[in-house]
Amino acid sequence: MLMPKRTKFRKQFRGKRRGMANSGNFVAFGEFGLQAQTTAWVDSRQIEAARRAITGSLKRGGKVWIRIFPDKPVTKKPVEVRMGKGKGATDRWVAVVKRGRVMFEVAGVPEAAAREAFRKAHHKLPVDTKVLMREEVYS
Repeated sequence: MLMPKRTKFRKQFRGKRRGMANSGNFVAFGEFGLQAQTTAWVDSRQIEAARRAITGSLKRGGKVWIRIFPDKPVTKKPVEVRMGKGKGATDRWVAVVKRGRVMFEVAGVPEAAAREAFRKAHHKLPVDTKVLMREEVYS
């Protein structure tokens, strides 16, 4: 599971998820990219499930880049605990994904194989997605 080795603070505010992604919104490394069309918190387990779907679909061919990292701790209080007594312990780690963010990239595979891999990964993610090609960035 992806998570930071260490952080400056153990707990974070929830924050705002408005607007478009300002960075990471184009295909930078591979030939094809999976771009988020909606905004969500993507859990580290969802990232891992999508990565496994992509690598399994490509039969471990080509190269895969993960462009998002879960660096935000989400806390949760245990079940049947009364209100108050402070904030709960860290439950999971999430990556804040805004509209337009490229989450995964692949290279070294045909377009049909990349589209099929991204279709399988789309089902593991809580966001609507779109497949980008490197040519679309410069047009």
